[in-house]
Amino acid sequence: MRFVGYVIGCISLCCFVGQLRAQEPAVPFNPQELIFEHLGDEYGWSIWNRSIPLPVIVRSDTGKWYLFSSARLDGGKTFNGFYIAPDGDYAGKVVGRDGDGKEYRPWDLSMTKNVLALFICAFVLCWLLFPLVCWYKRKPYDAPRRMKGMIEVTVGMLYQEMIVPMLGKEAKRFAPYLLTLFFFILVMNLMGLLVIFPGGANLAGNISITLVLAVCTFVVVNVSGRKAYWKDIFWPEVPTWLKFPVPMMPVIELFGVFTKPIALMIRLFANMLGGHLITLVLISLIFIFAAMGQVVAGATTVISVVFAVFMEIIDILICFIQAYVFMMLSTIFIVLARPEKVKE
Repeated sequence: MRFVGYVIGCISLCCFVGQLRAQEPAVPFNPQELIFEHLGDEYGWSIWNRSIPLPVIVRSDTGKWYLFSSARLDGGKTFNGFYIAPDGDYAGKVVGRDGDGKEYRPWDLSMTKNVLALFICAFVLCWLLFPLVCWYKRKPYDAPRRMKGMIEVTVGMLYQEMIVPMLGKEAKRFAPYLLTLFFFILVMNLMGLLVIFPGGANLAGNISITLVLAVCTFVVVNVSGRKAYWKDIFWPEVPTWLKFPVPMMPVIELFGVFTKPIALMIRLFANMLGGHLITLVLISLIFIFAAMGQVVAGATTVISVVFAVFMEIIDILICFIQAYVFMMLSTIFIVLARPEKVKE
């Protein structure tokens, strides 16, 4: 596993440095612009100095829908009144102009880089897990090997060592959701470490995606919550003067219902974004010090690449930890919402 980590880290960094050199502009190097460009979403998928166009689906202010390739908007071009805003509140997004010439943001259902990466992650997840299901249908008493065996060990460890001890008899009911969370976040994080296609999209570094995952846990927890859970929220066991006539404690408890998924969202988002930011900053140092001469540039390159490879290896560990922590906290929230059922 350590060898795989080294290989992934080195290949990713070499490809990233090569990509930066291929895109090296004539204007002075702007690390902030480059970093946020690589971390953000886009309407095409950049590979080296080429871009794979993706479908743009927008609805104008007149109610008409348009479907066209993002290649029609490359280089600041305009198509059917739509263009990609170079700056302002809608920078990097498809915008249009209404009859008064005012810029507006249309309904945008485009297949962006992050959207395509989500579909790829879902496909990879199915490609990894469904063969294991088929194996047990064909050979229920044989142990799988290689990748299927490793997945089986991971599923068994998570289920037997964490989900069952926490949820008890409720484990079978919630295990499919919890295990799906773990593997989806893990695949999403690992693919984000790769620079070349189909990796390179920092999905967990997009707060909209972590928000959806947190909302899923929020819905599961509160829809499955038992009577004791809601009683502890609206009528907790505290002195009466703390909940009537001024419902101070119920308000605090109700506030906690929403802060739990928010903590899940920010934890995953901040950790994965931070790892990518550190690696990008280290690589950017190569181009920042390039103007100081070959000796300084060479020393900076060696130091930056060594530390960046080290951070990539750490990021591989963080990918597993964040997937595990997200699943573990979701399990704890479910346990708190169903205390009497778990104890049975």
